[in-house]
Amino acid sequence: MFSAAEIQSVKQRFGIIGNSPLLNHAISVAMQAAPTEMTVLITGESGSGKESFSKIIHSVSPRKHGKFIAINCGAIPEGTIDSELFGHEKGSFTGAHEARKGYFEVTDGGSIFLDEIGEMPLGTQARLLRVLENGEFIKVGSSKVQKTDVRVIAATNVNLIRAVEKGKFREDLYYRLNTVPIYVPPLRERGEDMVLLFRKFTSDFSEKYSVRPISLDEDAKKLLMRFPFPGNIRQLKNIAEQISLLEQEKEIDAATLAKYLPSDQTRLPAISASSSSSADNSDFSEREILYKVLFDMKKDMNELKKLVLESYKSGGLNSTIINNHQGLFEDMDSGMPFDEKPHQESSSSNLPLVLDQNKSKESSDDYDDENIEDIIHEEDDNSLSLEKKEKEMIIKALRKHNNKRKYAAGDLGISERTLYRKIKQYDID
Repeated sequence: MFSAAEIQSVKQRFGIIGNSPLLNHAISVAMQAAPTEMTVLITGESGSGKESFSKIIHSVSPRKHGKFIAINCGAIPEGTIDSELFGHEKGSFTGAHEARKGYFEVTDGGSIFLDEIGEMPLGTQARLLRVLENGEFIKVGSSKVQKTDVRVIAATNVNLIRAVEKGKFREDLYYRLNTVPIYVPPLRERGEDMVLLFRKFTSDFSEKYSVRPISLDEDAKKLLMRFPFPGNIRQLKNIAEQISLLEQEKEIDAATLAKYLPSDQTRLPAISASSSSSADNSDFSEREILYKVLFDMKKDMNELKKLVLESYKSGGLNSTIINNHQGLFEDMDSGMPFDEKPHQESSSSNLPLVLDQNKSKESSDDYDDENIEDIIHEEDDNSLSLEKKEKEMIIKALRKHNNKRKYAAGDLGISERTLYRKIKQYDID
């Protein structure tokens, strides 16, 4: 076993922060495996720092003077991953204008780190197995067997045993990779390492931007260590930098820290309450106005249908419209008295079919075609313009409250800021 001083020296060399027993054990296993030629499989959650362990293994091994390449298997398309890893010959596929060396050929004598190995296609897994067992590979579009001397270090954040059971990962490849397993603990299992990492990230931020670093009080430290951090070190760094930027007070208490910790324990950072509430209220208020408009339109249309049906059955339209205009057309008339509403000429094609039929069947003197057409035309204009409807509602609310925006906004169910923006948008005096 390695001494604490030797482990601490490796931590300083590779920028690893923390003193948890699980972390020290993982580093010790990596140092033991490094001088050998054995294949290593590093497991751990996303963001826990698996790539740092691959660098430790290569840098402490006899291959430290050879090339080291880190590849994310999940980021390479399935159609090109064979070419990327093993190379291809000229003309082997569309776009292959010249021969290309793959990573296994380029890193001959060095180490290759295959991150997210669980995302590798089954066909590529078979090719990789041949490299691990015989040190042989064949370029895409070639029949010539080539040799390579590469040490493979793999990593994954998925359970490969379950992937094998589901047929998504080759069993023989799993056992070939898992010669030396290294488990990197998630942040939630590392105790006070969270506080040390938080301090490191805030210090780096203050040094980079020449600001005074923030610090956590005791309650904030306890809260930080209780949070599970599903995004691990990446999530912690994100939150530390966000607090360093947004908070004016440099002594952070638990209440302030809680604003930046996601309540649903997702990997996404929380936004400070002050900034998020105003944006959410604004969006919510605009939706509320739209819903009000749509419901009012639906109500008016239903009332209009009932009115037309009643008029059709009774044989007279004018008397029914005059008797019901106060409630039905109040919003559409914008406060204009019914008798003073100007008439507009409209084509007879704008009339509902029931009105045309009624007109052809009866020639009663009670019919006033101009009024009927005018009402339908106005209803159509108003119902199809959400902006006009919204503007009318705002004008009514302002008149009701003597142009006091605060009370008008409360009546409309929106913020005063949103109301001010709408007044400017519609050029309301």
